[in-house]
Amino acid sequence: MSDTALDITGWTCPAPLRDRPRVVMGHGGGGALSAELVQHLFAPAFGGEALAQLGDSAAVSLGGVRLAFSTDSYVVRPLFFPGGGIGDLAVNGTVNDLAMSGAEAAYLSCGFILEEGVEMSVVARVAEAMGAAARAAGVEVATGDTKVVEAGHGDGIYINTAGIGVIPDGVDLRPQRVVPGDVVIVSGEIGLHGVAIMSVREGLEFGVDIESDCAALGGLVRSMLAVTPDLHVLRDPTRGGLAASLNEIAAASGTGVVIHEGRVPVPAAVANACAILGLDPLYVANEGKLVAFVPRRHADAVLDAMRAHPLGRHAAVIGEAVDAHPGLVVARTALGGTRVVDLPIGEQLPRIC
Repeated sequence: MSDTALDITGWTCPAPLRDRPRVVMGHGGGGALSAELVQHLFAPAFGGEALAQLGDSAAVSLGGVRLAFSTDSYVVRPLFFPGGGIGDLAVNGTVNDLAMSGAEAAYLSCGFILEEGVEMSVVARVAEAMGAAARAAGVEVATGDTKVVEAGHGDGIYINTAGIGVIPDGVDLRPQRVVPGDVVIVSGEIGLHGVAIMSVREGLEFGVDIESDCAALGGLVRSMLAVTPDLHVLRDPTRGGLAASLNEIAAASGTGVVIHEGRVPVPAAVANACAILGLDPLYVANEGKLVAFVPRRHADAVLDAMRAHPLGRHAAVIGEAVDAHPGLVVARTALGGTRVVDLPIGEQLPRIC
């Protein structure tokens, strides 16, 4: 061994942290493990300014036009659940990712990975749901692909969708624009999707029917932008829930975030289910909600516009961005205390989208 000291200043980590030599379920859960996988493996491998945004969709310029471009894969189990199914999810999820950039979604691609032996009636049901969801969202499925894998190598159907849309002039939605004093607004009741999936997957009954909130948010975003294009950032809190989205925004903006737990709209059925199962609603997935950081001077008008839209009628101000504790999210409890709302390691309930 040489006595020469090693210079490690230029080294980069080629794999996720936490000493994981193999992929685990948490790497797909939208929490800290997912972030590490992207930041320490994929981002260094791919490079590029567009990828460095690490948003729900990438904002790119092509031929003088600002576009949002996004892709997502759907491996939800079961394929159908109260309030929707994998087909609705595949369309609405990508439309929502584009909407979080302020874009008007225009075209989608669709890739089906089918397991040998899946019934054609099931495939048809999924395809029909996708078509209906696309028409409702005002987008066109313009191209696609189909692959089949051997029996036992899938869960019937996996879907990938990618989408493009045009970003209107004057719209610049990114976490770096968040400043102390911004008001944090959530568009409605949280936790419905994750609890709906759990109820059918595990055969649990909570005394009431709980349906997924799966919906396309493009119309709601248009209503918000009609009030002012000067929204700072939007996120749809899917994997990792509201907590993950708030942590990602706090980290990227370098501001602290304070939320008031009592102001977060959690339906009683979700609260009761989470209490029984030992889950925190802040970490439970949603598929038809958004969280917005809005300049204080526009907050009341934006909130009114959200509440006037069917998908925002339960919108609520839940907190604000602050100078203190940059990069951290803190919740003020009903008892007057505070607690740190950290980024989850993985996902409380995997395979929810």
